[in-house]
Amino acid sequence: MDDPEITTLVTRLSRPHPSGGVVIERAAILAAGGDFPAVMDWIIAHAGVPEATATTTRSGGLHGSRMKGGDATPSRAPLRFVLPASALR
Repeated sequence: MDDPEITTLVTRLSRPHPSGGVVIERAAILAAGGDFPAVMDWIIAHAGVPEATATTTRSGGLHGSRMKGGDATPSRAPLRFVLPASALR
Protein backbone atom coordinates (compact mmCIF):
# COMPACT_ATOMS: atom_id res chain seq x y z
CA MET A 1 0.00 0.00 0.00
CA ASP A 2 1.22 3.48 -0.74
CA ASP A 3 0.90 6.55 1.47
CA PRO A 4 -2.32 8.01 -0.03
CA GLU A 5 -4.07 4.63 0.21
CA ILE A 6 -3.09 4.25 3.86
CA THR A 7 -4.19 7.82 4.62
CA THR A 8 -7.58 7.10 3.06
CA LEU A 9 -7.92 3.84 4.99
CA VAL A 10 -6.99 5.40 8.33
CA THR A 11 -9.32 8.36 7.71
CA ARG A 12 -12.20 6.00 6.93
CA LEU A 13 -11.62 3.74 9.96
CA SER A 14 -10.73 6.33 12.59
CA ARG A 15 -13.07 8.03 15.05
CA PRO A 16 -12.71 11.26 17.08
CA HIS A 17 -10.78 10.93 20.35
CA PRO A 18 -11.27 13.15 23.44
CA SER A 19 -7.66 14.36 23.06
CA GLY A 20 -8.66 16.19 19.87
CA GLY A 21 -7.01 13.63 17.61
CA VAL A 22 -8.42 10.41 16.25
CA VAL A 23 -8.40 6.81 17.42
CA ILE A 24 -8.29 3.69 15.27
CA GLU A 25 -9.02 0.15 16.39
CA ARG A 26 -6.45 -2.56 15.71
CA ALA A 27 -9.29 -4.95 14.84
CA ALA A 28 -10.65 -2.52 12.23
CA ILE A 29 -7.25 -2.34 10.53
CA LEU A 30 -7.03 -6.13 10.44
CA ALA A 31 -10.63 -6.48 9.19
CA ALA A 32 -10.03 -3.99 6.38
CA GLY A 33 -7.70 -6.55 4.82
CA GLY A 34 -4.96 -4.12 3.91
CA ASP A 35 -1.25 -4.49 4.53
CA PHE A 36 -1.34 -4.46 8.35
CA PRO A 37 2.43 -3.95 8.88
CA ALA A 38 2.47 -1.04 6.40
CA VAL A 39 -0.50 0.61 8.13
CA MET A 40 1.13 0.18 11.55
CA ASP A 41 4.39 1.70 10.23
CA TRP A 42 2.38 4.64 8.86
CA ILE A 43 0.63 5.16 12.21
CA ILE A 44 3.94 5.15 14.10
CA ALA A 45 5.54 7.48 11.53
CA HIS A 46 2.66 9.94 12.03
CA ALA A 47 3.07 10.13 15.84
CA GLY A 48 0.46 7.48 16.59
CA VAL A 49 0.73 5.86 20.00
CA PRO A 50 -1.02 2.90 21.62
CA GLU A 51 -3.90 4.03 23.78
CA ALA A 52 -3.11 3.67 27.46
CA THR A 53 -5.09 0.89 29.08
CA ALA A 54 -5.73 0.51 32.77
CA THR A 55 -4.27 -2.60 34.32
CA THR A 56 -6.70 -4.70 36.26
CA THR A 57 -5.77 -6.34 39.49
CA ARG A 58 -6.34 -10.00 40.03
CA SER A 59 -8.73 -11.17 42.67
CA GLY A 60 -7.75 -13.55 45.41
CA GLY A 61 -7.88 -11.53 48.54
CA LEU A 62 -5.12 -9.86 50.49
CA HIS A 63 -2.35 -12.24 49.38
CA GLY A 64 -3.74 -13.20 45.98
CA SER A 65 -0.96 -11.44 44.06
CA ARG A 66 1.71 -13.36 45.95
CA MET A 67 0.09 -16.67 45.14
CA LYS A 68 -0.39 -15.85 41.45
CA GLY A 69 2.96 -14.19 40.75
CA GLY A 70 2.01 -10.53 40.35
CA ASP A 71 -0.79 -8.05 40.70
CA ALA A 72 -1.39 -6.90 37.14
CA THR A 73 -2.64 -8.69 34.06
CA PRO A 74 0.00 -9.62 31.49
CA SER A 75 0.51 -7.13 28.69
CA ARG A 76 -0.88 -7.80 25.25
CA ALA A 77 -1.03 -6.05 21.89
CA PRO A 78 -2.66 -2.61 22.10
CA LEU A 79 -6.29 -2.56 20.99
CA ARG A 80 -6.41 1.07 19.83
CA PHE A 81 -4.00 3.68 18.53
CA VAL A 82 -4.35 7.42 19.02
CA LEU A 83 -3.16 9.83 16.33
CA PRO A 84 -2.83 13.60 16.67
CA ALA A 85 -5.30 15.76 14.75
CA SER A 86 -2.54 16.84 12.37
CA ALA A 87 -1.87 13.29 11.18
CA LEU A 88 -4.77 13.21 8.72
CA ARG A 89 -4.35 16.66 7.20
